[in-house]
Formats: sequence, structure tokens, C-alpha cells
Amino acid sequence: MNIWIAIGLTAVGCYAVKLVGLLIPAGALERPLVQRLAALLPVALLAALTAQQAFADGRELVLDARAAGLAAAAVALLLRAPFLVVVAAAVLVTAGVRALTG
Repeated sequence: MNIWIAIGLTAVGCYAVKLVGLLIPAGALERPLVQRLAALLPVALLAALTAQQAFADGRELVLDARAAGLAAAAVALLLRAPFLVVVAAAVLVTAGVRALTG
């Protein structure tokens, strides 16, 4: 398949998805269930992305330094640390585990 065909199909698909979103009636978007789901969807997507990046290596499930860094970030979040402290804890633990395990 030619790369330009793939780019064109992707552009048309993105436009179609946007158009469908604009055609949904406003009354459907004002329902409490839809609003609740719309509020929770970004959190669920971010959690799924984080889990995939932390525990997957290609098609394999792995527990390595990334998992330790994620655990350190979770502990820092539970202790209500500022965002930069959470990121620093994750980076330091990940680097430390990688240095120790080679």
C-alpha cells in the first residue's frame, strides 16, 4: 500500500470522526450518564496508557525498573507530594533499579 494512500485514508477517517461528533444532538450530550462517562474517559485512557508503557515490552508482560518507578510515583501520590516530587521519585527509583540490575 502506498504511504500516500494511507495518509489520505487517515485524513478522511479523522474528518469523518469529527463530523460525526458535530452531528450528535446536544440533548444526547447533556444526559448525566454521558457527562459522567466523558469525565471519566480521559482518566481511564491515561491509566491504560501508563500500564501499557510500564508493564509491556512488545507482546510480553515484564516487571522491570519501570514498574518500580511507577510504584514509587504511586507512593509519592498517596503521600500527596507535589507533581515535580512525584516525577523525581519515579525517575530516581527507575534509574537506581536500572543501575543495580544492569
